[in-house]
Amino acid sequence: MRIGELAKITGLAPSRIRFYEASGLIRSVDRKANGYRDYADEIVWVLEMITTAQTAGFSLEEIRSLLPINSTGWLHDELLLSLKRKIEEIEALELRLACNKKQLFMVVESIESKPDGMPCIENTQQVLDRLREGMVLGKECAK
Repeated sequence: MRIGELAKITGLAPSRIRFYEASGLIRSVDRKANGYRDYADEIVWVLEMITTAQTAGFSLEEIRSLLPINSTGWLHDELLLSLKRKIEEIEALELRLACNKKQLFMVVESIESKPDGMPCIENTQQVLDRLREGMVLGKECAK
């Protein structure tokens, strides 16, 4: 199939498909006498795997290592290891984001509950002191 058909089926821009080809993520295809690329039907699922993996947070280099080598198939153990490692990375990111969210809620609460008459600079210092104390004592994500 031509690149236009492939783009329509996958929802990817032709330039993105050419980029994946130039990057070695999909096999280069020969051009026909008329200059058009002719892609095999299986390239659709390869492109879908690439875009799904990118959405899940895999880099192009990581994706390259996940794809089946030539047509010999998957490296099963390496694939599972990479997927489990990505899950661990996502879980660590979720913990950091939850911590960041908790700290931001604390800052918002501190700003909203500033005593009347307290200068903003003094309240700012108190907020910063609470943040530092939480970080030093490892309490930033406690509770």
